[in-house]
Amino acid sequence: MSLSIGIVGLPNVGKSTLFNALTKKSVPAENYPFCTIDPSVGVVAVPDERLEKLNEFSKSLKKIPAAVEFVDIAGLVKGASAGEGLGNQFLTNIRETDAIAEVVRIFEDTNVIHVDGKIEPMKDIEVINLELILADMQTVSKRIGNISREIKSGKKEAVIEHGALLKLEKILEEGKLANTIPFDEKEMVAVKSLHLLTMKPIVYVLNKKAGGTNLDELNDERYQKLLKFFKESNSKYVIVDAGIEHDMKEMSDAEKKEMKSGLGVKDDGINDLIRAGYDILGLITYFTTGEDETRAWTIKKGWTAPEAGTAIHADFKERFVRAEVIHWDALLSAGSYATAREKGLIKTEGKEYIVKDGDVMEFRI
Repeated sequence: MSLSIGIVGLPNVGKSTLFNALTKKSVPAENYPFCTIDPSVGVVAVPDERLEKLNEFSKSLKKIPAAVEFVDIAGLVKGASAGEGLGNQFLTNIRETDAIAEVVRIFEDTNVIHVDGKIEPMKDIEVINLELILADMQTVSKRIGNISREIKSGKKEAVIEHGALLKLEKILEEGKLANTIPFDEKEMVAVKSLHLLTMKPIVYVLNKKAGGTNLDELNDERYQKLLKFFKESNSKYVIVDAGIEHDMKEMSDAEKKEMKSGLGVKDDGINDLIRAGYDILGLITYFTTGEDETRAWTIKKGWTAPEAGTAIHADFKERFVRAEVIHWDALLSAGSYATAREKGLIKTEGKEYIVKDGDVMEFRI
């Protein structure tokens, strides 16, 4: 399953530094046939202790984690929706991703000039989101103009789509994101076909600097505004120190640990971002494990066993007969597959079974 998150942000907020930190956690792309071989794309492993424990349990020859692509997108400037700067490239690149990681700087540093000359993270968010909204308004307006002929001919789908378009037009004109609108199932089909930028899930990445002047540590008015916005918009956010990994790139793990301790840093927040990206895309993980390989497979929440099988091979859905399923912690507690079978912990499930996060599965086809 191809999953990509576009990293966006204004100049000098740490976007490229964040991408470089993420790529230090890259995994071999050959294990993920969906991935693009591109210098601006990092294939990053999803941190998961369950995979580590299952790998130890099976003494597997190979361990393959779930992965997410992070795409380093051209920097945004005010007016991108009108083609300013690399605006057209910026918007096209975002359109091709599944979600957005919006980088916002929350550290002050006179050596790193902000594009507006001062640190106002809430204003940064407003600038970026407004460009996305303006681009979507163009898309919606154009579609409204084109659909009138279909409505006149009495097409039921066109009437449904037109109603959804009017909802979108209203909410975008109010300066709100399209993903804040509740659509019914039929409307959602029409909306998805528009590939709107503001329909994509967003995780806000608050970039700080170890040892620097950070707004979260000052807890000043600017940071309080951010927290209020996240709460009111029900937005997901993570705090990262994108520069930590970069500054310590030549150090050993022991030296990194010592330096982080000296700076009072427990974690750079990169793993939190990877997990958050996985979460906002509505994804879960199931596992296959054995002597040859332990692997984490990515699927959408709510998928049935045959659908989950397509993560391994597209034919599995049609050829599915049954699946043997046990939750990962139950398998580890049992100590072996044989004991798990004796205790009746391994269940045989059919086509209607909804796969749960953390299931260990073996498919019969």
